[in-house]
Amino acid sequence: MEQSLNPTAAAAFRANPDAPAEHDNNQVDSKTIWQVITASSVGTVIEWYDFYIFGSLAAIIGPVLFGHAGKIEDTLLGALAVFGAGFVVRPFGAMFFGRLGDMIGRKYTFLVTLLIMGGATFVTGLIPSYDSIGVAAPIIVVLLRLLQGLALGGEYGGAATYVAEYAPDKKRGYYTSFIQITATGGLILSILIIVITRKTMGEAAFKEWGWRIPFLLSGFLVIASYYIRKKLHESPLFAKAKATGTTSKSPLRDSFANPVNRRLVLIALFGVTMGQGVIFYTSQFHAYSFMNNTLKLDIIDSSTILVVAMVLATPLFVYFGSLSDRIGRKRIIMTGMICGALFTIPLFYGIKAYAGPLTEITPATVDAAGKAIPAVMKALAPNVFMMTVLTFILVLFVTMVYGPIAAYLVELFPTSVRYTSLSVPYHIGNGVFGGFVPLIATSIGVWAAAQPAGTFAKEHSSLLGLVYPVVIALICFFVGMALMKDTRNVKLMDS
Repeated sequence: MEQSLNPTAAAAFRANPDAPAEHDNNQVDSKTIWQVITASSVGTVIEWYDFYIFGSLAAIIGPVLFGHAGKIEDTLLGALAVFGAGFVVRPFGAMFFGRLGDMIGRKYTFLVTLLIMGGATFVTGLIPSYDSIGVAAPIIVVLLRLLQGLALGGEYGGAATYVAEYAPDKKRGYYTSFIQITATGGLILSILIIVITRKTMGEAAFKEWGWRIPFLLSGFLVIASYYIRKKLHESPLFAKAKATGTTSKSPLRDSFANPVNRRLVLIALFGVTMGQGVIFYTSQFHAYSFMNNTLKLDIIDSSTILVVAMVLATPLFVYFGSLSDRIGRKRIIMTGMICGALFTIPLFYGIKAYAGPLTEITPATVDAAGKAIPAVMKALAPNVFMMTVLTFILVLFVTMVYGPIAAYLVELFPTSVRYTSLSVPYHIGNGVFGGFVPLIATSIGVWAAAQPAGTFAKEHSSLLGLVYPVVIALICFFVGMALMKDTRNVKLMDS
């Protein structure tokens, strides 16, 4: 751990963290840094949890929002589209809250984003169904998803910037990698709470009303997280910039009208974050949806596979973040990028093969109103161990591209526009390119399944949608290799 090089200065800093003249991020003691990381990470985990539970429950929420009379495929696509609505507005949240963070401060901005996210998630758990209030149900939930997306657009940049501006220059990759764990942590938390609630209540009760519990629980989690974050002080680097009058009066103009900074934003987007986004969502979220909705695994089996793979891979976020302090960010990120592009489809083929054959649990029938009810199919004998191994490899690629990325983005931009400049390309890459992986891949799969028998699309329909993230990752790899510069060990005090 980094120890204080100047005990007197460190003691003074802890007593008054907002005193800009006293601060040197290379002289902050480890106790202070870990307090900052803990407070930032707890809130970010909760925000990711809030964002993910909707997607994790898409198959159940679909009929609630669009009526039980629709086809399963249509209601699933509808729910994924509503889920995707939150991703579309993440870049706008990045611009809005990034501007506030660069003008008003990092701490107060990500306190606001936390409350918006938690409030929208809690209210989602109270929304009546389509069968009760008609089209108002999906409209209300879309509006709540838009609020969630706006809030998340301001969250990550604030947390990453806040931690990085405390971290020593030579250990920035190591310390910021703990923020990178939070997205995976939020997904793990959402899956665990859903599975526990589902198994405790029983399948029928959970589908009827129990799915609301994970949303309502968010209210209590956010209150606890807000209390922890409220105790934080403003980032000393921002406090110094504000005291010396060097903050930006127009972060949006300085980020995007300035040709030098605009070029860096575009490199960050097309050379790093859009590829990282599709690899992240394909390897974790889409893999989970694929196992549940396409391979028809039992929820316990699919959850076990993904959670175990992610838990085992989690230390590698820190390992690759720390390694990037020694050998550079670029080669690690680019290695993960090309591995994701080359091996994602073969790994999904392996996962599908080890899922085993489908068994008809309930035969197709017709209800009293004459509506056709499809047969219920399940994979009853999956090779859980091998599926976990293959999923772990997918998540391994995530840790390589994601572990060092916060340090890279923070070091790319100056303090005056850092919050805005890193947030926008991150949330376009993750929110637009990455966030729509489940919807686009599933839509391509549904289209391919409807093609004539014997065609390539029909025979490979379940995996054809993976072409989308693979192509995006390849484009990003070539752009990144050509234009991305290594930024390790940048002295933030001089920026």
